[in-house]
Amino acid sequence: MFNLFLIVVVVAVALALLGIALYLLFPRKYESAHSVAESYDNWTKDGILEFYWGEHIHLGHYGSPPRPKDFRQAKVDFVHEMVRWAGLDRLPPGTTVLDVGCGIGGSSRILACDYGFDVTGITISPAQVRRAQELTPPDLKVQFQVDDALALSFPDASFDVVWSIEAGPHMPDKQQFAKELLRVLKPGGILVVADWNQRDDRRRPLSFWERLIMRQLLDQWAHPAFASIEGFTEALAATGLVDGEVITADWTQETLPSWLDSIWQGIVRPEGLVRFGLPGLVKALREVPTFLLMRIAFGTGLCRFGMFRAVRAEVPALSLSQTL
Repeated sequence: MFNLFLIVVVVAVALALLGIALYLLFPRKYESAHSVAESYDNWTKDGILEFYWGEHIHLGHYGSPPRPKDFRQAKVDFVHEMVRWAGLDRLPPGTTVLDVGCGIGGSSRILACDYGFDVTGITISPAQVRRAQELTPPDLKVQFQVDDALALSFPDASFDVVWSIEAGPHMPDKQQFAKELLRVLKPGGILVVADWNQRDDRRRPLSFWERLIMRQLLDQWAHPAFASIEGFTEALAATGLVDGEVITADWTQETLPSWLDSIWQGIVRPEGLVRFGLPGLVKALREVPTFLLMRIAFGTGLCRFGMFRAVRAEVPALSLSQTL
């Protein structure tokens, strides 16, 4: 019995060391839009992320104050909380929505099924588009396509609502991202964004250790940079396309349990080991350090979970072209 226990410990330590080695030696640094697409293609094709995270590749909402909740249900709840926070639940069926960074379509399907919206989801990953189409019933008013959030293929003023969850960190040009989100929004339409944000280092510069943590958070998941809540608010306002003020909120505490829950899924759902085998286990272990660093960053105030709501101003077509 002791020998068996020893073997299990040795194997566990070896796998942990292998995961750490892969983490340190093979980061997934942002290089271009292609590197982001390739990362999501790989995550989608192997199926591990979907198995553990479900149809929603974003954090969950655990209430205010946070309370224990099923990991996947917290993600569904996040979508409904975001709808209510932005006032989208007061919009009529048939409202047109652009879901920017739609992943495999979890939010898009809720918006169409539960609220009757006509949804277009876009992602830079062809594999995500294919998987989103596979998961979507044919009678649901949702369509998906490959598109670049920094150069959207849609004409000006195409949608009643523009919606985006956790896509901003992948954007190298935050100002261009803000412009494109508002450009395709109809006058009077609503923009609602949920994003990972860094503390505003203009007010308090990052320490040496904070810079090291941020470097890993950027390099491991193909992020060029995190904006601050203040910085992205300024970017939206600078477009000249916002009617009134940008409304913001900080949902750090509401979403914070997601990080440790992400790790816990690998423990409470051991069937993943049978399904994906040893390679899948190594891939899963590889992500654990990033989840822990995310928990540290969001728990200490280095990072914040920002919510943004803006209304598109009435800007004539001539003025719009001059503004952009």
